[in-house]
Amino acid sequence: MSSKALAFPYRRLFLVCAASAVAMVALAASTANPARAARAGNDSFNAVFVQTNDTSGNQVLAYSRDRNGLLSLSGTYATGGLGGVENGAVVDHLASQGSLTYDSRQKLLFAVNGGSNSLSVFAVKEHARLQRTEVIPSGGSFPSSVASNGRFVYVLNAGGGGSVSGFVIVGNFLLPLPFSTRSLNLGNTQPPFFLTAPGQVGFSPDGQQLIVTTKGSTNSIDVFGVGRNGELSASPTISPSAAGVPFGFVFSPSGRLVVAEAAGSNLTTYALNGNGTVTDPKPLPDGQAALCWVTAIGNDFYVANAGSNTISHYRSDSAGNLTLEGVVGNTETGAIDLIAASDGRDIYAESGGAGTVDEFGVSADGSLTRLGTITGLPIGLEGIAAT
Repeated sequence: MSSKALAFPYRRLFLVCAASAVAMVALAASTANPARAARAGNDSFNAVFVQTNDTSGNQVLAYSRDRNGLLSLSGTYATGGLGGVENGAVVDHLASQGSLTYDSRQKLLFAVNGGSNSLSVFAVKEHARLQRTEVIPSGGSFPSSVASNGRFVYVLNAGGGGSVSGFVIVGNFLLPLPFSTRSLNLGNTQPPFFLTAPGQVGFSPDGQQLIVTTKGSTNSIDVFGVGRNGELSASPTISPSAAGVPFGFVFSPSGRLVVAEAAGSNLTTYALNGNGTVTDPKPLPDGQAALCWVTAIGNDFYVANAGSNTISHYRSDSAGNLTLEGVVGNTETGAIDLIAASDGRDIYAESGGAGTVDEFGVSADGSLTRLGTITGLPIGLEGIAAT
């Protein structure tokens, strides 16, 4: 199927699911909020990191997070690479989830540089400080997502046919894994077309499988086996997406794969089997537009709806049955990547069309309370991580 034919049914859906314009990086400032005057103190590793994805010089902005959930800029760090823009994108320039990834075991932060085919590695220090340790080739063209399991790192390269390439963590550095690159055979372009570029790479909870979503290219979920030395199976096990256009994903506490599927704006849970198949799909739409990103707090899942500028809340039981709790937050134009803090108390959501990060507190019932908004970021920012 041609990209033009594919674009017709999904064009409106994805219009706000990807990025286009390039903006100069500005210092982040926060909108007025009385709560910002009442700081409760910072824990040493209580931080949120935001990637600017600027095509003239990518940066990571480091924020300290106080005990009220509010953010304060503590530093700006050049990645040593360039941001990228996928063809046809509007507000989400990388059209992916996981372009900025924090490894809590190693206290390392990984940032993709889509415009320069490289990966940046940062050591995370106390009080939201970063030290860049290296910038290395990503093993392919247009890296858009990166995953770590504490021992190994795999980068998703979205350009051309798409590929994944592996590295081993040695201290604060990465060493390429020999013969680790695997093609996805997507037949995409360079730079990649946002509808047919792969969406995310990630490890299973036990680290023994590597998952890739292909979005509209093949509408599939690809699963590689991971050997004890980090090597991948020769080819992936490919399973069809239940709802179509699989994008971002996380895992539930019971090990279910939870996928944001943009066609029809569904969240779908799957059983991930030892042979690499994904079965027992349980999709549920949220009635919004362009559900593409997802973050988790236990059995509670929060999704960003880029076409509606909203955040929806789902709840799952241990069997993967979903209940839609409803829309729980509004964002600025182009809701994209979002992340929950590790303690589950707060959620931070980027808006690629506005250049903002919204701060939300999470209530006991799972509802969200708007705390404030970080403004002055570039249009097309992409990537967010939290400790």
